[in-house]
Amino acid sequence: MLGKFSKRIFDIVISGLALIILSPLMLLIAVLIKIDSPGGPVIFKQKRVGLNGKVFTLYKFRSMVPEAEQLKASLMNFNEMSGPVFKIKNDPRVTKVGRFIRKTSIDELPQLINVFKGEMSLIGPRPLPVEEAAKIEPHISSKRSSVKPGITCIWQISGRNLVDFEEWMKMDMHYIDNWSFWLDWKILFLTLPAVISGKGAN
Repeated sequence: MLGKFSKRIFDIVISGLALIILSPLMLLIAVLIKIDSPGGPVIFKQKRVGLNGKVFTLYKFRSMVPEAEQLKASLMNFNEMSGPVFKIKNDPRVTKVGRFIRKTSIDELPQLINVFKGEMSLIGPRPLPVEEAAKIEPHISSKRSSVKPGITCIWQISGRNLVDFEEWMKMDMHYIDNWSFWLDWKILFLTLPAVISGKGAN
């Protein structure tokens, strides 16, 4: 109980400070998105599965064309990820600004709002879209939802989309079984070099 409370306090402080410090950058990205792709919203919202299976709205900077979700069905044959997850290395739906913010993980910054609201944590298994989470084996899905999803995790610092789905799930199980503040700090510390390298970021 104390560990969860301390983790929540840490999330509130860090996400709050980050939102303040990074607000000029976030405003700039919002303007660039509008200039590059004026037909859609700045923020992309998607239903994801969170703690105890509760569905919440995840925020990201929009990195794709406005009709991206409608075009997804026509691209399913090009999926490069194993399991229920959909990923394409050179996704034709991604905009010019989108390629940059996805490569640098800047598109994830609005999730700091999710963290501040308590829907996510800074560190934890990545939340999956509802339709993808429904296809995971029940015992894995149940265990993943026993903790808050996070912005970064072991998968994020281990190659992201270069890691197949089964190995990704094993990494999430390892995190849940071996959670500690030291592990969270280690993942957080290793996230920056992973972002800079852009390894596995599509």
